[in-house]
Parts: sequence; structure tokens; C-alpha cells
Amino acid sequence: MKILLVRVSSLGDVLHNLPMVADLLREHPGATIDWVVEEGYVSLVRLNPHVRKIIPWSLRRWRKSLGKKETRAEIRAFFRTLREDEYDYVFDTQGLLKTGIIMGAARVRKGGKKVGLANGSEGSGYEGISRIFHTDSIPLNPRTHAVARGRMVAGAALDYSVDSAPEFGLPVPTPATRPAFLPPDDYAVFFHGTARAAKKWADANWIALGAALAPMPVLLPWGSQAEHGDAQALAAAMPNALVLPKLSMMDAVLLAQHARLAVGVDTGLTHIAAAFVRPTIEIYCDSPKWKTEGNWSDRIVNLGDLGAPPSSDDVIAAARRLLAPA
Repeated sequence: MKILLVRVSSLGDVLHNLPMVADLLREHPGATIDWVVEEGYVSLVRLNPHVRKIIPWSLRRWRKSLGKKETRAEIRAFFRTLREDEYDYVFDTQGLLKTGIIMGAARVRKGGKKVGLANGSEGSGYEGISRIFHTDSIPLNPRTHAVARGRMVAGAALDYSVDSAPEFGLPVPTPATRPAFLPPDDYAVFFHGTARAAKKWADANWIALGAALAPMPVLLPWGSQAEHGDAQALAAAMPNALVLPKLSMMDAVLLAQHARLAVGVDTGLTHIAAAFVRPTIEIYCDSPKWKTEGNWSDRIVNLGDLGAPPSSDDVIAAARRLLAPA
């Protein structure tokens, strides 16, 4: 059996799609699985050794230069690569017009199926026109967890149940994979940055948490100039904090993978730490906890909810519990 997964973005959503791979191979051990993903997230999917071929989709870059012949040549090359294989199943678990077009262009064998979502989740982007590319559209409860969505779509299409804890297929951290920019001893990482201001946790809370963790080093990554300024302001109030240089996607993943404690708002890197089953505290301030909470391990603590951010005392107590000796 040959299967193509279409989930192009974003970081957290691509991550939450990874358990589909383990489910499909558990039910069909001889299957080969390919994946179409935005080029910026190729390194994340590549961490899962069971994905045979990754086909980079570069729309974010292409749309800035659609008039250039080089860009048009890249787009043609993408569709040629996409159509090199015939698949038994193509799954679009994003439900957008752009992912529907990718699904529509993919080739299926005689009797093959193109399967997608019949509806979206509450608060998620979904474009009903994507259904025109489906042979089968799978309806789901609008409050289905982000990890469960793709798993349930594939389970419904291939007639198997999804009742086990998700397996992300990510590697276990080892000294050999620890990058040189990390401190040699245990550290905490604060994933404080987010594109939406309402999802932020108050600076005073981060500072109180940093003080409670001292002398453990606290690492502060950032992704934009605004986040860099926020990290510098936090570090100025926390003697045990260090502002990191700008990291590549892979270095940010390794930062999460090796953390003794990860604390972050509802953002992709926080969810990556939870997928590695590192001791993780996920903080919800202005997004619903049911949607992405790490619910597969007691090493993950989910605090707060939509419109109800947790207190610093609650997060400090959770951190001490996660850091306590077994």
C-alpha cells in the first residue's frame, strides 16, 4: 500500500499529524508513506524515519515571486515530483483549497481514494471547497483534538479504531544529538513568544517562574525582532536567564528535545517539547485547551484555558512537581 499525506503547515499542525504514520504502519506494516509539507517544516517530518519521501511545498516563498520564470519552473517541478507515484490513499488533513489542489493533482491507482475532512474544528481554518477534490469526506466532532483529527480520518477510511496513545516517531535525545550552543547541564526553556498578543503570558509571571527555578539556567529563544526585545527584557530581570541567538528550525527542535523543563504558551515549539515527552508545562491564555493540550503523558501539565491564564503560583507548583526526583 502506498499512502500520501498532505499537511503543509503550520509547525504545530504538522507535528500533530505525525501520529498518523505510526497508526497506518501498525495496521499496514508494509505500507510506504510519503508527505507533502511546507519546505520550512521538512526537517521536522524528516525526524520520523518511517516517512519514505518528503515533497517540499514552497508556496510561502513562491507567492512572493510568481512572475519569475525560476519560480514557475519550481512549481512545475513540484507537480512532476508529486505525480511520480500512484497512491492507494491520499489524505488531506488540513482542509484548505491549496491542500485540496495538491490532493487533486496527486495520482491514485484504480480504486484508490482521496480522503479529507467533511468539516472543520471550532476556531480552525477550513475551506469547504476543498471537498470537491475528495472521493471520501470524513465528518468529525468540531471539538476533536488536533492530534486525533488526522488519526480518526485515516482510521475511518481504512476501517480501524484509534484508541491508543499517539506515537510521534521522534528520536530519543542522546549526547550525540546535543548541539554545542546548549549548556552542558540541565536547563529550562521558556517558549514565551507567540504571534498573537492575547496568547502571551504576563512578563511578571515569567520572571517569578525564573526566580523559582534559579539557579537552573533559563534559555529564551525568539523568532522575530519583537520577541527578541521581549526576551531581552525578561533576561534583564532574571539573572539565571540567557537570550539565545536566532535559531534554525532544527536547532529550535533540538532545544525542546534536550530541555530538562519546557514551559511555553500555546505554540508549536511548546507542543514539540510535549511530543518528545519532555517535562512540559503548556500555558493557555487565549486559546482553548481541549484543542491541543498534551494529554498523552503525566510528564505534560496543561494549565489555563481560553480567557483564563494560569497564575505564576500554579505554574511554579507544576514545575516543582515535574522536576522532583522520581
